[in-house]
Amino acid sequence: MKADGIDVISFGAGEPDFNTPQPICDAAKDAIDAGFTKYTPSAGINELREAICGKLSRENGLEYYPSQIIVSCGAKHSVYNSMQVLVNPGDEVILIAPYWMTYADQIQLAGGIPKVVYASAESGFVPELAQIREAISAKTKAILINSPSNPSGAVLPDSILQGIAELAEEHDLWIISDEIYERLIYGTTFRSIASFSHNTKDRTITIGGCSKSYAMTGWRIGFAASPLPVAKAMSNFQDQVTSNPTSFAQKGATVAFNLPSESVEAMRVEFEARRDLIVGLLSDIPGVMISPPKGAFYAFPDISKCLLPGETDLDLAAFLLEKAHVAVVPGSVFEGKGHIRLSYATSRENIEEGVRRIKDALANRQ
Repeated sequence: MKADGIDVISFGAGEPDFNTPQPICDAAKDAIDAGFTKYTPSAGINELREAICGKLSRENGLEYYPSQIIVSCGAKHSVYNSMQVLVNPGDEVILIAPYWMTYADQIQLAGGIPKVVYASAESGFVPELAQIREAISAKTKAILINSPSNPSGAVLPDSILQGIAELAEEHDLWIISDEIYERLIYGTTFRSIASFSHNTKDRTITIGGCSKSYAMTGWRIGFAASPLPVAKAMSNFQDQVTSNPTSFAQKGATVAFNLPSESVEAMRVEFEARRDLIVGLLSDIPGVMISPPKGAFYAFPDISKCLLPGETDLDLAAFLLEKAHVAVVPGSVFEGKGHIRLSYATSRENIEEGVRRIKDALANRQ
């Protein structure tokens, strides 16, 4: 539609609209100029792995050796590696819905079975521990958590994280914790689940990266921090699939993980202002229900009262694109039916105009 000259406002992008900080770009350019364009160790250069260890120690209270860090082509790649080395055919992995759809596909690509626990909007999309306990069976291999969450923006409180850690120990389960949005939180605190105890850390694969916090989505640098046997298995697996992440991108990422916190804080503050703006505007639309998300950069409103008889959130997303020229993601994609996801990683002007179009389109439906 955009190619045809139609003015479409997109709330679909899952990436910051800011530029990558200049020191990171400069480091990558310097690496290219210095000829750092060859193969590196498959698990990443030691300089970067040391920088990640430093970041995990400073920010997350986690102590790792570089040998326990595997750098991959994005956090998505790190999650995939984890599934491939931990999940056998027929194993079950517990997912908390709504969830980023790639998780279920990656579980299935490893021959595993997603076991979905449904969290409600009323709870802020935070599950009850009783739900997770009930989902555990003799076939359960792991629990996958994503906090802050895509698409809901939910941040799991310490009580729930502690409970998940205890369930994992009780039933001898792995925990895969995707923490890619950890720096983008609003009015709450973030904690890595691996920090609760040595026993929890020894059964947790912590996933992180540069994409969201440092506006580096296209650089494709993520990492997994894990017990050494798992790290070795992921390194061997990655060696046969992609080999190393891009050499000069690793140099930029090394600088990113050593940047002072204020370089991220300015972006976080702007996202919080946009969150407040979009939540306020969506709340003014009759039938739309939404609570402020506590992390990431997505609004996930309940639009079920806006649906016509027999209509789904997929139908509504198609209607908004065709009639309002606004692109949103239907919640059913994330097993969050009756919702839509709007990324507020866009300008305030786009937020105001886009939500105005949505409100007008819904008010004028026949």
